[in-house]
Amino acid sequence: MSYVERVMGLVRNKNPGESEFHQAVWEVLESLTPLLERRPDYQHQKILERFVEPERVLMFRVPWLDDKGQVQVNRGFRIEFNSAIGPYKGGLRFHPTVNLGILKFLAFEQILKNSLTTLPMGGGKGGSDFDPKGKSDEEVMRFCQSFMTELSRHIGADTDVPAGDIGVGGREIGYLFGQYKRIRNEFTGVLTGKGLNWGGSLIRPEATGYGNVYFAHEMIKTRSDSLEGKTCTVSGSGNVAQFTVEKLLQLGATVVSLSDSNGTIYDPSGIDEEKLAWVMELKNIRRGRIREYAETFPGTEYLEGKRPWGIKCDCAFPSATQNEINLDDATTLLENGCFLVSEGSNMPTEPAAMELFLENQILFGPAKAANAGGVGVSGLEMSQNSLRMSWSREEVDGHLQRIMQSIHGSSYETSIEYGDTGNLVMGANITGFVKVADAMLDQGVV
Repeated sequence: MSYVERVMGLVRNKNPGESEFHQAVWEVLESLTPLLERRPDYQHQKILERFVEPERVLMFRVPWLDDKGQVQVNRGFRIEFNSAIGPYKGGLRFHPTVNLGILKFLAFEQILKNSLTTLPMGGGKGGSDFDPKGKSDEEVMRFCQSFMTELSRHIGADTDVPAGDIGVGGREIGYLFGQYKRIRNEFTGVLTGKGLNWGGSLIRPEATGYGNVYFAHEMIKTRSDSLEGKTCTVSGSGNVAQFTVEKLLQLGATVVSLSDSNGTIYDPSGIDEEKLAWVMELKNIRRGRIREYAETFPGTEYLEGKRPWGIKCDCAFPSATQNEINLDDATTLLENGCFLVSEGSNMPTEPAAMELFLENQILFGPAKAANAGGVGVSGLEMSQNSLRMSWSREEVDGHLQRIMQSIHGSSYETSIEYGDTGNLVMGANITGFVKVADAMLDQGVV
């Protein structure tokens, strides 16, 4: 049994039932095999055993009052996974599916994602099984205040800096920050994704979607091509999907799909700027369902209960949730001529589907590299907060483009170094891991 297999066995035994965490760990460990052959010191110092074990796991109850005066109780989490290269950094997710295994997978991925940005940030993630959908602003506020009352004990600008994720947007960040400030009596950069007039950064809402497209742009350049004129499918209709569409339109691509948990809209004529603005109003203000798009814009087909991967396209941008592309979806995408997949959501491609993409040597951008733009700009927001200043939109966007170029460049060069040119899964995993592992060696057995 190899070193990687032994460590993976420990992970499964110590974390029973946490399938998403097992999947994320195995995808990384498997790709590290050629590195571990060159670095026996990692095995001697048990770096993998330490790397897969969170430094701290916090779990707590969150009681709050609904609008009827009834007591409700949710569960809150924060996984402080690795701080070898900087304070813990990663989003908060409010969604009914949140559990310990999902957050551990997200926090584990965050370690490498943050490392790839070149910014000094460790990996963490958190959230709750609270569902903000259908709740009034007052209910969301009371929940956030209760959640932060406990979380505030464990975070800080130089310790752990949460951000938003699914179910946690500007509204929620505002309520969380207000409660932190109230409890701690300090105005500090303890959260990112803040409002522009109280410490936020320009481009932060756009960053994950924009960054994903910038990464796809770097991938397609390696084949002397561009995104202009390409037909693209995008899943999801939240923040990441919206700004993925916006940047694709700016680069001359045609986007023909969006989706939510109920189904997919297929617009053969393309989602233009006017239609995108309508979607943003639908999702961000009215909080409606994507099927309303098909009811509003003639010629659009609504595919109830389906994802967009059966639609013919050149490029696919999964931007909804984990494991949204299975082997059948991947087969269909390839049969329909798709040659580029860039992951906007975290771990959206199942292992067998990823293997198929890599075997067929399509351009494949793994999430920890392709969607790192969000946390990259979060890191820039932290820098601006520390400097007590704000940068222009052009400055932040320039930094974001350079971060995504650097991530692609280093991942691509590593894939060459380890004999599998263009395999950005391996390239990104090794590049991100080496930086963290070497920092762990430097800092001793802690």
